[in-house]
Amino acid sequence: MATLEELTDRIRQAASSEAAAGALGASIKLDLKGEGVIHIAGGEVTNDDLPADLVVTVGLKDLTALGKGELDPTRAMMTGRLRLSDMGLAMKLQPAIQSLFSKAA
Repeated sequence: MATLEELTDRIRQAASSEAAAGALGASIKLDLKGEGVIHIAGGEVTNDDLPADLVVTVGLKDLTALGKGELDPTRAMMTGRLRLSDMGLAMKLQPAIQSLFSKAA
């Protein structure tokens, strides 16, 4: 399993492309349930606990599994392994988020 630093670096590299940064159009905070935070705003990726348009609460292990396609997002939400602060925004950003995390996995 990737560490917080490794995962942050992978997401940073994936988000550094202009297409990925522009496709999100909103800031996202990954709250890793006590294991840290990854904040994505445009092409900038940090571990700062900043406010965001969408907060995704998920464990580091589950985030890695989601990125690799080993965990279904709907099942993760239904079982409480994944929580979203704004379901409408998450649905709107879903293709861009999925693309970003699949590159980071």
